[in-house]
Amino acid sequence: MSSARTRQRRQTSFIKTFIGPTLTLASIVYFGFQALNGQFGLVGKAQIEKEIMRLELERDRLHAERVTLQRRVQLLSPDSLDPDLVDERARASLNLAHPNEVAIIIHREQAAKTTP
Repeated sequence: MSSARTRQRRQTSFIKTFIGPTLTLASIVYFGFQALNGQFGLVGKAQIEKEIMRLELERDRLHAERVTLQRRVQLLSPDSLDPDLVDERARASLNLAHPNEVAIIIHREQAAKTTP
């Protein structure tokens, strides 16, 4: 019976000796890989920085568009009503023009390119 206990101790000792370092090594490899290639690792950091730059450019574009729209709304306020702007909006909405008028239609994309 003592040989069976000795054999069982050897197996238990071998399993404990083998599993501990193996799990430690597997953990180190996993976390090392994630530190380099994970979503928030070194590679992911470059992608996040590119996304930040893209979003900042979009924010600046939207800010410029907002300023332009605020100017147009200010022109439509009752205190400083611009007759030309009211005329332009009325003609665009109603699609009307006098027979002796010449209408020059500027699309928004062209207007955005010409305005600084």
